[in-house]
Amino acid sequence: MKKTLLWLLALVLMLAAVVYQRTTGPTYPIRGEFEAAGETHQYRLLRSEETSRQARIALPHPAGATLEAQLHYKRFRTADSLTVTPFVKESEEWAAYLPVQPAAGKMSYFITLTVDGNRMRIPAAPGENIVLRYKDPVPAAVLLPHIILMFFSVLIGMRAALSALFNTGDMRKWAFVTLVGMTIGGMILGPIVQKYAFGEYWTGFPFGGDLTDNKTLIMWMSWVIAVVVLTVKMTRKEVLRRAVVVAAAIVMTAVYLIPHSMGGSELDYGKVDEGIHPSEAIGTGE
Repeated sequence: MKKTLLWLLALVLMLAAVVYQRTTGPTYPIRGEFEAAGETHQYRLLRSEETSRQARIALPHPAGATLEAQLHYKRFRTADSLTVTPFVKESEEWAAYLPVQPAAGKMSYFITLTVDGNRMRIPAAPGENIVLRYKDPVPAAVLLPHIILMFFSVLIGMRAALSALFNTGDMRKWAFVTLVGMTIGGMILGPIVQKYAFGEYWTGFPFGGDLTDNKTLIMWMSWVIAVVVLTVKMTRKEVLRRAVVVAAAIVMTAVYLIPHSMGGSELDYGKVDEGIHPSEAIGTGE
């Protein structure tokens, strides 16, 4: 019964990490709503798209309301003038499109919207824009195992920490499984995903400042240390061995609290404008 409860608690903690990752970070859609014709209408604005197609920015079409909308955009971190394009009716939505950029290229955009004579801006704050990043397509056969193994590692890592806290006797086994999952999911499949998406296997330490790569490295190293301590028995004090596993889980949790894709790959448009090929002009953002 104790182990069953610990698995349930580990599952809750893992699901919390999944939800947090899906609702934070600079690449997940921005959600909001506006009032029209006496009803609330929800929208979902993209912040990531593949280079195989234009990013479609869509708004709901309120029945019985008069709506006009314009998309204002330019290349991110450039002195480009804003381009303005109107939204047009497509099926049950209004839509406008951002031009395709090379991998790691970013577009900065906002929307002006007039509904029944009331004008608004999305985002509402003056000067605040939405940033969308383009990436090359990643095969599902690579991306899905990467995602599954990363969250599987969180689940097992939490279970290992709970085993250490409640001394259920299976701490070493689950710490080892966590390290295997993180090695395959994070240190092998992660760089392959990055290579497909942005053309480089690794842009973290010591080659760059990609925060996602560095987070993965920190998590992986924390579990390497934990497994080494458990395997070679660097200390005979059980309480210290359990503390190392708990510490690895704390590091993992702290890393997951940092929004995904922060400081990720970013195209330097200044270099592109100088004639450098986009594949050679990718660095890491802030």
